[in-house]
Amino acid sequence: MRVSEVARQFDLNAQTLYFYERIGLIPSPSRNASGYRIFAEQDIERLSLIERAKALGLTLDEIKEILQLQEGQGLTCGEVHQRLLKKLQQIETTIAQLQKLREELLPLVQRCETAISQQQIATDCGIFQPDE
Repeated sequence: MRVSEVARQFDLNAQTLYFYERIGLIPSPSRNASGYRIFAEQDIERLSLIERAKALGLTLDEIKEILQLQEGQGLTCGEVHQRLLKKLQQIETTIAQLQKLREELLPLVQRCETAISQQQIATDCGIFQPDE
Protein backbone atom coordinates (compact mmCIF):
# COMPACT_ATOMS: atom_id res chain seq x y z
CA MET A 1 0.00 0.00 0.00
CA ARG A 2 1.13 3.53 -0.73
CA VAL A 3 1.33 6.26 1.91
CA SER A 4 -1.90 7.93 0.80
CA GLU A 5 -3.81 4.63 1.04
CA VAL A 6 -2.42 3.82 4.48
CA ALA A 7 -3.11 7.35 5.71
CA ARG A 8 -6.70 7.08 4.48
CA GLN A 9 -7.16 3.62 6.05
CA PHE A 10 -6.09 4.88 9.47
CA ASP A 11 -7.56 8.37 9.06
CA LEU A 12 -4.12 9.89 9.50
CA ASN A 13 -2.26 12.67 7.80
CA ALA A 14 0.57 11.37 5.59
CA GLN A 15 2.93 13.56 7.63
CA THR A 16 2.04 11.48 10.69
CA LEU A 17 3.34 8.37 8.91
CA TYR A 18 6.56 10.18 7.99
CA PHE A 19 6.89 11.30 11.62
CA TYR A 20 6.38 7.74 12.90
CA GLU A 21 9.12 6.61 10.52
CA ARG A 22 11.45 9.44 11.56
CA ILE A 23 11.15 8.66 15.30
CA GLY A 24 11.54 4.92 14.73
CA LEU A 25 7.99 3.94 15.62
CA ILE A 26 7.67 2.21 12.25
CA PRO A 27 10.53 0.94 10.13
CA SER A 28 11.28 2.64 6.84
CA PRO A 29 8.95 0.98 4.34
CA SER A 30 10.31 -0.44 1.14
CA ARG A 31 10.07 1.67 -2.00
CA ASN A 32 8.82 0.86 -5.46
CA ALA A 33 10.72 1.60 -8.68
CA SER A 34 9.34 5.16 -8.67
CA GLY A 35 10.61 5.76 -5.13
CA TYR A 36 7.20 5.73 -3.44
CA ARG A 37 7.00 4.17 0.00
CA ILE A 38 5.15 0.85 -0.06
CA PHE A 39 3.78 -0.50 3.21
CA ALA A 40 3.75 -4.27 3.65
CA GLU A 41 1.10 -6.18 5.62
CA GLN A 42 3.36 -6.29 8.71
CA ASP A 43 3.68 -2.49 8.54
CA ILE A 44 -0.11 -2.19 8.44
CA GLU A 45 -0.43 -4.52 11.45
CA ARG A 46 2.14 -2.46 13.35
CA LEU A 47 0.29 0.77 12.53
CA SER A 48 -2.94 -0.84 13.67
CA LEU A 49 -1.33 -1.70 17.02
CA ILE A 50 0.04 1.85 17.32
CA GLU A 51 -3.35 3.41 16.67
CA ARG A 52 -5.13 1.07 19.10
CA ALA A 53 -2.53 1.82 21.78
CA LYS A 54 -2.90 5.57 21.20
CA ALA A 55 -6.68 5.22 21.52
CA LEU A 56 -6.09 3.55 24.89
CA GLY A 57 -4.08 6.53 26.05
CA LEU A 58 -0.53 5.26 25.70
CA THR A 59 2.05 7.84 24.64
CA LEU A 60 4.22 7.34 21.58
CA ASP A 61 7.20 6.67 23.87
CA GLU A 62 5.25 3.99 25.75
CA ILE A 63 4.16 2.42 22.47
CA LYS A 64 7.73 2.46 21.18
CA GLU A 65 8.90 0.62 24.31
CA ILE A 66 6.24 -2.06 23.84
CA LEU A 67 7.14 -2.45 20.17
CA GLN A 68 10.79 -2.84 21.11
CA LEU A 69 9.82 -5.72 23.38
CA GLN A 70 8.06 -7.39 20.45
CA GLU A 71 11.31 -7.10 18.53
CA GLY A 72 13.19 -8.72 21.41
CA GLN A 73 14.91 -5.57 22.59
CA GLY A 74 14.57 -3.14 25.41
CA LEU A 75 11.98 -4.05 27.99
CA THR A 76 11.25 -7.32 29.72
CA CYS A 77 7.70 -8.62 29.99
CA GLY A 78 7.75 -7.63 33.65
CA GLU A 79 8.69 -4.06 32.74
CA VAL A 80 5.90 -3.88 30.14
CA HIS A 81 3.51 -5.26 32.74
CA GLN A 82 4.54 -2.55 35.22
CA ARG A 83 4.11 0.20 32.62
CA LEU A 84 0.69 -1.12 31.64
CA LEU A 85 -0.35 -1.29 35.30
CA LYS A 86 0.79 2.31 35.76
CA LYS A 87 -1.24 3.38 32.71
CA LEU A 88 -4.26 1.49 34.07
CA GLN A 89 -3.92 3.32 37.40
CA GLN A 90 -3.75 6.65 35.55
CA ILE A 91 -6.91 5.76 33.64
CA GLU A 92 -8.70 4.78 36.85
CA THR A 93 -7.69 8.09 38.45
CA THR A 94 -9.01 9.96 35.42
CA ILE A 95 -12.29 8.03 35.57
CA ALA A 96 -12.67 8.92 39.27
CA GLN A 97 -12.00 12.59 38.52
CA LEU A 98 -14.52 12.57 35.67
CA GLN A 99 -17.13 10.91 37.89
CA LYS A 100 -16.59 13.62 40.53
CA LEU A 101 -16.98 16.31 37.88
CA ARG A 102 -20.14 14.58 36.66
CA GLU A 103 -21.56 14.66 40.18
CA GLU A 104 -20.84 18.39 40.37
CA LEU A 105 -22.42 19.10 36.97
CA LEU A 106 -25.60 17.06 37.42
CA PRO A 107 -27.23 19.48 39.89
CA LEU A 108 -26.46 22.38 37.56
CA VAL A 109 -28.05 20.55 34.64
CA GLN A 110 -31.09 19.80 36.79
CA ARG A 111 -31.37 23.48 37.82
CA CYS A 112 -31.24 24.45 34.15
CA GLU A 113 -33.92 21.94 33.26
CA THR A 114 -36.14 23.18 36.09
CA ALA A 115 -35.72 26.81 35.03
CA ILE A 116 -36.41 25.96 31.41
CA SER A 117 -39.46 23.86 32.27
CA GLN A 118 -40.84 26.70 34.38
CA GLN A 119 -40.11 29.05 31.50
CA GLN A 120 -37.80 31.12 33.63
CA ILE A 121 -35.74 31.99 30.62
CA ALA A 122 -33.81 35.20 31.08
CA THR A 123 -30.96 36.81 29.26
CA ASP A 124 -28.63 35.93 32.13
CA CYS A 125 -28.63 32.36 33.35
CA GLY A 126 -28.97 32.29 37.11
CA ILE A 127 -27.99 28.71 37.86
CA PHE A 128 -24.66 29.77 39.31
CA GLN A 129 -26.35 32.07 41.84
CA PRO A 130 -26.66 30.60 45.32
CA ASP A 131 -30.05 29.20 46.26
CA GLU A 132 -32.15 31.68 48.17
